Amino acid sequence: MSNSTTPKDGDFAHWVEEKSEALKFELGEKFPVPPTTLHSPSVHVETGQQKLEEVLLEHEEPTPEFLEELAALEEAPPLSEEELARQALAAGGADNDSATPE
Repeated sequence: MSNSTTPKDGDFAHWVEEKSEALKFELGEKFPVPPTTLHSPSVHVETGQQKLEEVLLEHEEPTPEFLEELAALEEAPPLSEEELARQALAAGGADNDSATPE
């Protein structure tokens, strides 16, 4: 970068953001994506059920079904240590192998 194009103090992040937006626009023009393939990464296309990540991180409005499920979870009794241990042993972990619990 030459001195004439060097951003001033505190402007570097803004400059990077502008460049990334310009690049996204340029790539979008070159490689358009059909609308049917656009979806939230936290929603499984086959279910379409709203997830907690969408509400908290993506600032989506919670659906009535989501709020009902959340209320049911809050009203449920806590799990015992034995049940938590059983679930941990039954879960396969990262390798999906229940013989080697995490």
